[in-house]
Amino acid sequence: MLNNVSGTTLTAIFSPEHGVEGTLDTTAVGNTKDATTGVPVYSVYGGTDAARRPSIEVLKTLDIVVIDLQNVGARFYTYETTLGYFLEAAAKAEIPLLVLDRPNPVTGAIVQGPVGDAGHETFTNYFPLPVRHGMTMGELAQMFNEELGIHAKLSVSPMQGWMRGDWFDETGLAWVNPSPNLRNLTEAALYPGVALIEGTNVSVGRGTDTPFEVVGAPWVNSREFAQYLNERSIPGVRFVPVSFTPASSNYSGKLCQGVNLVLLDRNVLDAPELGVELAMAFSKLYPPFRIEPVKDLLVNSAAYEALAAGRDPRRIADDWREALEAFQKTREKYLLYK
Repeated sequence: MLNNVSGTTLTAIFSPEHGVEGTLDTTAVGNTKDATTGVPVYSVYGGTDAARRPSIEVLKTLDIVVIDLQNVGARFYTYETTLGYFLEAAAKAEIPLLVLDRPNPVTGAIVQGPVGDAGHETFTNYFPLPVRHGMTMGELAQMFNEELGIHAKLSVSPMQGWMRGDWFDETGLAWVNPSPNLRNLTEAALYPGVALIEGTNVSVGRGTDTPFEVVGAPWVNSREFAQYLNERSIPGVRFVPVSFTPASSNYSGKLCQGVNLVLLDRNVLDAPELGVELAMAFSKLYPPFRIEPVKDLLVNSAAYEALAAGRDPRRIADDWREALEAFQKTREKYLLYK
C-alpha cells in the first residue's frame, strides 16, 4: 500500500514473527525480497536477541519507519516487544517512527492478570504490563517511549470510530489471522489464559483445527478433568470432555484427552485467572504435569510461587489486583480513545 502512495518510496520491509503475511510458525524467518515490489524484506524475528532487532545501519538509510501491526492484546505476544525494539532503534538512528494504530481485538476496556516483574525483561515481557493490558499498539508505543525514556520521534495515527469497549467483531472489519494459531476472536479471547500453559508439557491445540480452544495430554482423563474444572465455576467458560490428535507441536500424532473450552460470556471471563486455574488443575490431578514453564509467561514471582505451592487460584488473583490498579493509573496517561 505504501508503495502506491504518491511521493513515497518504499525502501525496506521488516518481517516480525509469523512473517510479513502472518502465516509462518517458525523461528526461521529469514531475509527475503517482496514478491510484488522487489523491496528487501529484513527479518526481525529469530532465535537470538540480535535477530529480533532491526539494523541501525538499515534504519539510517530511511526517512521514516511505519509500524502497522495487528496486536492481540496479550503482554507476551511478541509484536509488542518488536514495537519496543523499533522505538529504541529509531531513537538511535535519529529517524521518526509512525504507528498506524489498530484495534485491540479483545477490547481496550478490560485489564486483567498479574503485572510482570520489573527487571525480568524478555522477548515476551518487554515492559511491566499485566497479561491483558487493554491497550492498542499506538497507546503502548507512547507508554514505552515515555516510561522507558526512549525519546524516539514518535507519532501515532489514531483510528476513527473505535471505542474502548469494542470487540473486534463490533468494528465491521474482516478478521485476518494475526498468527497461524489465532484464527478467530474466540481463540483471541481465550489466548491470554490458555497461552500461559503452552510452554508446559501439555497440548494447547496447536496442530489442530481449534488451537487455544482445546487443552490436554495423553495422560489426562478427559471426564475427570472437565468435571474438576466445571466444579470450579469459572465465570464465562465451561469445559466439555474431548479427545484430539495434534498434527504438530506437543504430542504430534498422539491421541490426547482433555477439554474443549466453551466461551459463554467473553465480558466476564478473566482469561489470565483461567490460565492459573488450568495450571492448577493439571498440577493437582496429574503428576506428569510440569508446572515450571508457566513462570516464563506469568513473569510474576509472587503469583508463580503461590501457584506452585497449590494456593487457590482465586486467592492468587486477589493478590495481584493491587499492582493491577497501580498500573491502570499509569495507563490512563496514554489512552487515546474513550
